[in-house]
Amino acid sequence: MRTIPFFALSALVLAACGGEAAPPVADRGTQAGTAVLVTDTTVIDAFEAAGVAAPVRSATLSTKLMATVVAVEVHEGDRVAAGDLLVRLDARDLAARREQVDAALAEATAVLGDAEVQAGRIRALYADSAATKAQLDQAETGLARATAAVATARGMAAELAATASYAEVRAPFAGIVTRRFVDPGSFAAPGSPLVSVEDPSRLRVSVSAAPDAVRGLRSGSTVTATIGDSTVPAVVEGVVPSGGNLYTINALVPNSDGRFLSGSAATLALPHGTRRAILVPSGAIGRQGELTGVEVVAAGQSSLRWVKPGRSAGGMVEILSGLAPGDSVLVIAERS
Repeated sequence: MRTIPFFALSALVLAACGGEAAPPVADRGTQAGTAVLVTDTTVIDAFEAAGVAAPVRSATLSTKLMATVVAVEVHEGDRVAAGDLLVRLDARDLAARREQVDAALAEATAVLGDAEVQAGRIRALYADSAATKAQLDQAETGLARATAAVATARGMAAELAATASYAEVRAPFAGIVTRRFVDPGSFAAPGSPLVSVEDPSRLRVSVSAAPDAVRGLRSGSTVTATIGDSTVPAVVEGVVPSGGNLYTINALVPNSDGRFLSGSAATLALPHGTRRAILVPSGAIGRQGELTGVEVVAAGQSSLRWVKPGRSAGGMVEILSGLAPGDSVLVIAERS
């Protein structure tokens, strides 16, 4: 029998019966179902490593200014687009400095214009031997100083503009506001958190495992991730040593529809060989409290048998004990 991943077994209901389902059989209760022959199947064995599903992109935003918070434009849970204004700080002192810098730049520009005219005049006189070399050198030095003064003033203006940009804290990417640390009137210090934003459209599942469990895994490999009750494929981002004879495996899971919540417990199934397993369709499983059972069909009649279930995926459930190859179980569509 061919080897198939445990998470891709939804088509085994008929295959387990040799290609055809048996006629309907009456259950002991009021339901009816179809008898399915139980066989053992070769599945990919996997080591399940537990971790957490966290957003690939998240940021806690702060400022380089020491100023009062004027406005907070968002609340926790709000969706924002890249570039949206989140927090505005009081920047009136920067406006006053801007006037000073603009005045200094205007003065330096005027001095530079005068120095250029003076240097041009002395150059012409020197060419006619009407000015000395010392006068020419003095004019050229004055021009160089005036040019440097304009460059300095422009640098101060650019620095002030960059500093003023920290008065408006904007979203670095589209996402959801997960934390609001300040309110209007609060005092913001350099580096203090203001707002946290995360992008839940792609999650990273990080787990740790021993070297034997990660052997053969490479960046770009596909593994199975389980987040909550859902099983989805995940692409390995990287496998790196994490100390203590352990490796960290990071795998990416698309989440554009937001079906998974960031911070959810997650597992990665790391394949390492194959094994034989008994699988039954999920429609064959019935539960009474903490007990799990199946209806075993023999001679056209069904009887309840308690079993120990294992992992489930793709509409199939692994049975660890209670069934043997050759048994027939009743599959009830209402349970699927």
